[in-house]
Amino acid sequence: MKWGVTLALLAGVIAAVYLAWSIGFDPVLDAVARAGFGGLALLCIYAAIVFISLAYAWYFLIPPAERGRLWNFYIARLVRDSIAEISPFSPVGGMVAAARLMILKRMTPGYAAASVAADATTEAMAQVVFLAFGLGMGLTQFRNMEGAGPLTLAMIAMLLLAVPGIALLIFLQKRGAGFAERIARRFFPRMNQGVSFHQVIVELYSSPSRLATSAGWHLVAWIGAGGGTFIAFRLVGGEISLLNAIALEALLCTLRSIAAPVPAAIGVQEWGYAMLAPLFGLPAEMGLAVSLLKRAREIVLGVPALLYWQGFEGRKAFASSEGGNV
Repeated sequence: MKWGVTLALLAGVIAAVYLAWSIGFDPVLDAVARAGFGGLALLCIYAAIVFISLAYAWYFLIPPAERGRLWNFYIARLVRDSIAEISPFSPVGGMVAAARLMILKRMTPGYAAASVAADATTEAMAQVVFLAFGLGMGLTQFRNMEGAGPLTLAMIAMLLLAVPGIALLIFLQKRGAGFAERIARRFFPRMNQGVSFHQVIVELYSSPSRLATSAGWHLVAWIGAGGGTFIAFRLVGGEISLLNAIALEALLCTLRSIAAPVPAAIGVQEWGYAMLAPLFGLPAEMGLAVSLLKRAREIVLGVPALLYWQGFEGRKAFASSEGGNV
């Protein structure tokens, strides 16, 4: 598994460098320079606001008595995404870190582990709606453009597979909760404290209103990601409508889903934006420039989040060792 991740990461880096070389480094750098540090700061502020939707999606999924402070959900979700986006670990590693952080912030281990899994499911539910919107835009607006056909077919295939896939995921989480709980104990030694993973999963999925609210906030976040793409293209000098930017982001979401095993979608995201931009009348170098801006934004937001997480883990570990020595 480690060799597979390493090879996928290396292949992605090579693909991204080759793409920049084939397009030309100067046009790409010129497009990035148009945005400047002010544009990067704007993207960071906007993304930080969008993360509020992701925090609410997780927050409202959990029964009120177990929620605690919204800030805890916000920083844990930021840590989760930062690990997936700027480290060589898979999204599962980010989910584990987010759950650990919530446990350190005094959430019951069963709720922390199960709610992260359920939140990923409601996020996938919202993603289906987001992909459907992108597909609708694709069929009505650029289906006759050269190169759009394979992407449209890929989106149709993703939608056809997504609905039964989510149903299977929920079934496995509920029926295979015992197996999931045994795995969770490897990461969370205190899983035996309080309610079990199985009990929480059943409780979370027994509330359609909380599931719908969580999925709704995730949909807001997906649309917000399209808004970030709109801002990024405008910063590098690209003329694109907001609806087209949201559709482009939905298409890219399809590509990232297909290439999920590639850590941080290195190379996949870069090629995706470069291939999709011409479908909307924009040059490939602007698509690559947008991808690089988003990478920079992920680093600017992600590094402080990871430092906070490591610092919090360290303080808790030090406090525990001090308590044991007393």
